[in-house]
Amino acid sequence: MRTILVIGIGAGNPDYLTVQAIRAMNRAEVFFMPDKGEEKSGLNAIRLAMLAQFVEKPQYRLVDFAIPSRRRAETPDYRESVEEWRDKLEIAYRRMFAELPDGGTGAFLVWGDPTLYDGTLRILKDMQSAGWDLAIEVIPGISAPQALAAQHQVTLNRVGEAVTITTGRRVGEGEADALSSAVVMLDNHQAFRRFEDAEIFWGAYLGTADEILVAGRIADVAAEIDEKRRQAQSRNGWIMDTYMIRKPEKS
Repeated sequence: MRTILVIGIGAGNPDYLTVQAIRAMNRAEVFFMPDKGEEKSGLNAIRLAMLAQFVEKPQYRLVDFAIPSRRRAETPDYRESVEEWRDKLEIAYRRMFAELPDGGTGAFLVWGDPTLYDGTLRILKDMQSAGWDLAIEVIPGISAPQALAAQHQVTLNRVGEAVTITTGRRVGEGEADALSSAVVMLDNHQAFRRFEDAEIFWGAYLGTADEILVAGRIADVAAEIDEKRRQAQSRNGWIMDTYMIRKPEKS
């Protein structure tokens, strides 16, 4: 049986790594490294720096795998396009695991937390269901919403309210219209503009040297976010941002 570690490495800061994550990293013989192209090579550079800093005996191997492109589709075809993409990734996983001997331990270093908007665990569970003899261990990590709230020194919920974490696509479809607050991930279209009077706490490259933070009334800071986002994406070739919107409390 092969053991696969799915290790949450936090939102970018090496200090976000838990003791559990560091111990797991020191168990792995192979690290599976996603190749998202030159524009996102910075993500793997951070992964490699973490390995160099925290693995005591660097005797591991690195196995790269290409992340396939996903067919862009809007609702109702969105779920279908995601499933197609995951099927392609599963093929890549099957090829990689062939390089891991029976009884071996391999690891994925997952950005943030493996249980929040990441498909690694779902693909591995599907492989188990299809008959692959895999032992899966999941190590939680500090997620982008947690890092965002900490950097802005705010709580994710107000008194007596729930915490909603959603995507920019769903906000654009109106999901957050009836909510007093929400944390939004994966938004390439600035869906927060729907709520001009709400307060926004926005952050990009959380925990890294490139971190950018903006907070204020959306009508006042939307243009600033747009410009900083544009400049950062042009400079780095990619951007990873998260934000929380908070509407005025009813009197």
